Amino acid sequence: MVHLFQKNDFNIALDSASGAVHLLSDIAYDLLAEITPPMPQICPQKLLSRLAPVYGQEKVNEAYNELYELFLDKQLFSEDIPVQDSFFKTKTIKALCLHISHDCNLRCRYCFADCGEFHRTRSLMTGEVGRRALDFLIEHSGKIKNLEVDFFGGEPLLNFDVVREITIYGRELEKKHNKTIRFTMTTNGTLLNDEVITFLNEHMYNIVLSIDGTPETNDALRFYADGSGCYHDILPKYKALVAGRGNKSYYVRGTFTRETMSFTDDVLHLADCGFEHISIEPVVLPNDHPLSLRQEDLPRIFAEYDRLAEAIIKRTRQGRPFNFFHFMVDLDAGPCVYKRVKGCGSGCEYVAVTPEGDVYPCHQFVEHTECKLGNIFEDELRKDLRDRFSECNICNVEECRTCWAKYFCGGGCPANNYKYSEGISRPYKIACELQRKRVECALYIKAALAE
Repeated sequence: MVHLFQKNDFNIALDSASGAVHLLSDIAYDLLAEITPPMPQICPQKLLSRLAPVYGQEKVNEAYNELYELFLDKQLFSEDIPVQDSFFKTKTIKALCLHISHDCNLRCRYCFADCGEFHRTRSLMTGEVGRRALDFLIEHSGKIKNLEVDFFGGEPLLNFDVVREITIYGRELEKKHNKTIRFTMTTNGTLLNDEVITFLNEHMYNIVLSIDGTPETNDALRFYADGSGCYHDILPKYKALVAGRGNKSYYVRGTFTRETMSFTDDVLHLADCGFEHISIEPVVLPNDHPLSLRQEDLPRIFAEYDRLAEAIIKRTRQGRPFNFFHFMVDLDAGPCVYKRVKGCGSGCEYVAVTPEGDVYPCHQFVEHTECKLGNIFEDELRKDLRDRFSECNICNVEECRTCWAKYFCGGGCPANNYKYSEGISRPYKIACELQRKRVECALYIKAALAE
């Protein structure tokens, strides 16, 4: 499948399956827009007749021959990546999201987790449950060596002593079972101090630091129970943590809403604060929520992504680059492409564990008790549900099979599909359109910086 688009002076073609990106002349662009596979060796007469009066017959034939060489080289109209059905029906688990805290000290206006409660009661995971969760992961990981455990909430640092206990226990399990556990954490930063920062920088493979941008943007959305904003509390702590991470991964991660669609300003503010790895992601809420993004908002959001792309190009040329998460696309059709085919693996390779030890397909399903897979103190997980999630992939969903951007999203977020599209296999259309736009921006940035 080939996707064509134009941006400023660039004619860009993406061959979806191979990941090949081509910058085209006007002639080649007009030709490719009319070609359907398989390509004949000689330019079809109808194309020659249509374009020769504009470009000249010799140039049209020359451009067509160049496209045909790309076709022979499997860089145009390449076939979809072959995947056997058994590839999706794995019984091994390689990643856990540990709900270490169903509590939070912030009251963010857009929080999908009901400000940490997950529409339940506030609670903290015990060390016993946490240790058993790691044993459960080891038992279900099969031959997989590299495992992942994400400390999530609510706010995980409300339960820091148990975070530390579980992490140290995990280090013992690594040696005992010849595994590697990559611990990560998502935190609002309010409870960071020197002791916590030192521990996190030593043990966390990646840290996601929540902040929405400028003081005005952040504090209008992220505040304490008394209504006071958190920006000035967390910013110096984030700077101290990042300064001590060395080459270890981190992201400052925010959310934009219907009230804050000028998110380029927030991204650039965070870059000016010295953060090199930034993610500002679209909120996902019911359509009647005042902060939700709606179909009519898409043109404005698209324009904002365009503005951000231009800013990234400008700053990179000035020697001030930074990474924006959603503009970092993987064009490699090697082994990693199979991860993109499978998607996030929720309900199969990736599950979430609550403070009570209940197992859910991912952290966003925890509020939906009908999606409970089992409990870590029990032997078996629900096979029927796991099978349903294994079928939720780009090979089985019609909208995904025919989408040029399918290898960049893996079918989207099953939780968002479930909540807002009435089924895990029915794509959330707003997310699809945003993803396609972000991929185009990412490819445009690569093209512009390659000049």
